[in-house]
Amino acid sequence: MAETIEVKGLVKAFGQLRALDSLDLAVEEGAVHGFLGPNGSGKSTTIRCLLGLYRPDAGTVRVFGMDPSASAHDINRRVAYVPGEVALWPNLTGQQALDALAALRGRRDEARERELIERFRLDPSKRIRTYSKGNRQKVILVAALSAPVDLLVLDEPTSGLDPLMEQIFGECIAQAKAEGRTVLLSSHILGEVQALCSHVTIIKDGVTVETGRLDRLRHLGAREIRVRGEESRLKSLFADVESKGVAVAWDDGDVVAEADAARVPAVLGAAVAAGLADITCTAASLEDLFLRHYEATVR
Repeated sequence: MAETIEVKGLVKAFGQLRALDSLDLAVEEGAVHGFLGPNGSGKSTTIRCLLGLYRPDAGTVRVFGMDPSASAHDINRRVAYVPGEVALWPNLTGQQALDALAALRGRRDEARERELIERFRLDPSKRIRTYSKGNRQKVILVAALSAPVDLLVLDEPTSGLDPLMEQIFGECIAQAKAEGRTVLLSSHILGEVQALCSHVTIIKDGVTVETGRLDRLRHLGAREIRVRGEESRLKSLFADVESKGVAVAWDDGDVVAEADAARVPAVLGAAVAAGLADITCTAASLEDLFLRHYEATVR
């Protein structure tokens, strides 16, 4: 498929700090693509390069086939952006802020905007300075999600929202995907990304460390195999699986093994050979994939 975003070998430094170090990112047209990494990994810097706010030191950046350094105006007319830190005009009402944001973009869908104001339960007559963090977030979300654009770039978009509003947000992303729009979603909420995204890119220290279809990446990751049954047979299975070099442990009377895709058949075969039938095999979660790259840093 065509790529809405194509980044190759992106380098961006601030003095001695190398924020991005030959980063790659490819977002297919019409995909909802998760963009993951902890604070300081380079996500926001990448997004600012996509929007033409930063000029790369090396590498290539293309959005809709155009270079943001040369064509930021044309690109940004087709992009709606939700920044990680929302700063709005405190003396304006919510509606006036929406008016101003639409004027800056030069494109607007007022019917869609009114619909989203209602869905997010936003009172646009109040001044921004009286809003809670969640209501300020709703203003920028309504502005972005209602905009008639081809690409949504969302940086921590559900920050400050309650669970009901998070659900509404998820429905809006599903609607955007159904309409053929492309979404780049940067979020610390891994469950949100796993629920909404078909593709994911994980970055660490300004470098891409994992990218691809989420279902494929989960398939390649370690799987948890949990086995229940007679204690003597479980002990036999434990010894057999451990001898194969697979991580195995006891958990409340169950044997739990973590095996990569290549070793799953051997573990399942050992369980069946031991006469055990109560077996569950669960694919790696997005959290598992994420922590595989970051657990050393977290520790």
